[in-house]
Amino acid sequence: MTRADDMQGQIAPIDGRRQRTVDSRARIIAAMLDLTEEGHVSVSAELVADRARVGLRTVFRHFKDMDSLYREMSLNVGARLRAEVSFEFTADTWRGRLVELVDRRATVFEKIAPWKRAEAAHRHRSKALEDDTRRLNDHLREVLRLVLPGSVAKDVVVFEALDLLLSFETWERLRRGQSLSPAEARGVLEAAIGALLANQVTAARTA
Repeated sequence: MTRADDMQGQIAPIDGRRQRTVDSRARIIAAMLDLTEEGHVSVSAELVADRARVGLRTVFRHFKDMDSLYREMSLNVGARLRAEVSFEFTADTWRGRLVELVDRRATVFEKIAPWKRAEAAHRHRSKALEDDTRRLNDHLREVLRLVLPGSVAKDVVVFEALDLLLSFETWERLRRGQSLSPAEARGVLEAAIGALLANQVTAARTA
């Protein structure tokens, strides 16, 4: 047996163990995402372990506690949200791009709602989740600012009102608190934003 053959025999088991570790971690994260998507707001480690088909000790070997696993879920969902709301707009006018933004956020908020509900239920006891939420909101605000012309973006009242209307919290209120369908909720947002901008133009003309 050559030295190369001998080394290959030593490396293969190590690589195999490493791959099993990677696979186990991926299954745990996937289980967490699946369970929260199904509506489990408070997920136990036992439930995650059972769904991932790993031992409970394996869960805590990869994640020191459930807050760490919730944070992994938050980062995963945040990355998905950033990707879906930040790609290039196609409309020629800023108002057209704003309509695109409403549609994008409505679509992605509807997709990620179960995960955001689970995150919100645990955010009060996790500084990491609070920080993740703040950074994500800052990103969404920046996307909105880039869509708007300077005169609108600099109007503090109008900008903050638009940011509120285009937030996940507003979408959640329309969908669950007011029991509107996705199409109805989107229609309310478009009407409210249209009225807000019309009032801004009227105020500018009469100033």
